[in-house]
Amino acid sequence: MRKTLRGLLSLTVLIGTVSTAGVATAAQPDITGSIIGSGTGSDLVTDEAADIKDRLLAIPGMSLVEEKPYTGYRFFVLNYTQPVDHRHPSKGTFQQRITVLHKDTSRPTVFYTGGYNVSTTPSRREPTQIVDGNQISMEYRYFTPSRPAPADWSKLDIWQAASDQHRIFKALKPVYDKKWVSTGGSKGGMTATYFERFYPRDMDGVVAYVAPNDVVNKEDSAYDRFFAKVGTKECRTRLNAVQREALVRRAPLEKKYKELAAAEGYTFNTVGSLDKAYEAVVLDYVWGFWQYSLLADCDTIPADAKNATDDEIWTSIDTISGFSAYTDQGLEPYTPYYYQAGTQLGAPTIGFPHIEKKYIRYGYQPPRNFVPRDISMKFQPGAMRDVDSWVKHNANHMLFVYGQNDPWGAEPFHLGKGARDSYVFTAPGLNHGANVAGLVPDQKAIATARILQWAGVATAAVQANPEKAKPLAKYDSKLDKRKVERQLRP
Repeated sequence: MRKTLRGLLSLTVLIGTVSTAGVATAAQPDITGSIIGSGTGSDLVTDEAADIKDRLLAIPGMSLVEEKPYTGYRFFVLNYTQPVDHRHPSKGTFQQRITVLHKDTSRPTVFYTGGYNVSTTPSRREPTQIVDGNQISMEYRYFTPSRPAPADWSKLDIWQAASDQHRIFKALKPVYDKKWVSTGGSKGGMTATYFERFYPRDMDGVVAYVAPNDVVNKEDSAYDRFFAKVGTKECRTRLNAVQREALVRRAPLEKKYKELAAAEGYTFNTVGSLDKAYEAVVLDYVWGFWQYSLLADCDTIPADAKNATDDEIWTSIDTISGFSAYTDQGLEPYTPYYYQAGTQLGAPTIGFPHIEKKYIRYGYQPPRNFVPRDISMKFQPGAMRDVDSWVKHNANHMLFVYGQNDPWGAEPFHLGKGARDSYVFTAPGLNHGANVAGLVPDQKAIATARILQWAGVATAAVQANPEKAKPLAKYDSKLDKRKVERQLRP
């Protein structure tokens, strides 16, 4: 749980005006969606022939940050006024950042969240390419700048976040009135699942990628079993040896760490000390390799750790885990994640049988260690049990995709007898970047066909024979290329 636990105003909106912050806005709403001030609901731009920007800005609470050009699309970065507490919407609001990749209102829409910050660069998720549709992307509440001020952290939970999505969907559905499919990867896959659990009538389908499902937070033996057999014995031996050696050489490598911290201005107030941060980074190493590397990448790991230089050990650990991860500067952007891991999501704890106890001082540290102490936290053990039970008994039009060599898939979602038209598929040899394209041919065909069907764009030929299912949009090297971030959160 460290880095491993982590891989996201004003109500005034007057059409045609620009606020002092340079934001073009629509009409002034209260948080319930009614219009106050000048104008009535009849003033809203509802003509389907109207420019899409005007239609979006006519939505109460929606304001434009910027529009970026992209061939074949319109791309908007927007703010949407949300209540801090959906149970008590009169008790304050905040601005939540979303983006709209607009194709055509006659196409289906994919609702994406990564569970963290939202990218303001045009990009297209795999389901969006498959259905050749529009894409709405949401920044998860409390990831800056989508954070209330002051922040009441008790309002950061999975129901409140699902309610954010529900409210955005309801606002945009009149504009994008065709089928909707939600999606997300890792924490985003979890988010899409929670959204479905709390608002099962909103989406027409769900595609959740590599979504961890930590039902019982204190029982993590599945992870230990995973690390005992993943990949090959030779690769596991190399990784374990480098990890152990980094703790054996703690003194000289921590000296190097202190020099780095001084040069970069790193501090360690949240985690407590450089020593704690160092061990957390080292204990992330094996997990991090399997999360973002492939078996073929084992050749990049020092083959003889005992005889490797300090620089070789340091470089290997830093490349995979990142020595900035547990500094105050590295932790601060992910405070919302660690808060959720320590209050609802849970966090894995694993053993290190290849390292003598005398070399491990702290072990896998809990999320509490990575959140400033002035933020109170209390774990809710029933949250994940509720979601897990709901998925088993109520999943409908849900697809879960996992990677065979991804540690986060050690505790996946399972389907029970109550599930309907739902699937759990695992891509052989793949990691935390597993996708539909990486599935074996028959599962790839089924998954693609079901996504097309859920989105309402499957041809008669595809409905009769899933093997004929293919993405409707051509691959775009800019829109569809995934930039892998070396973050070990889910």
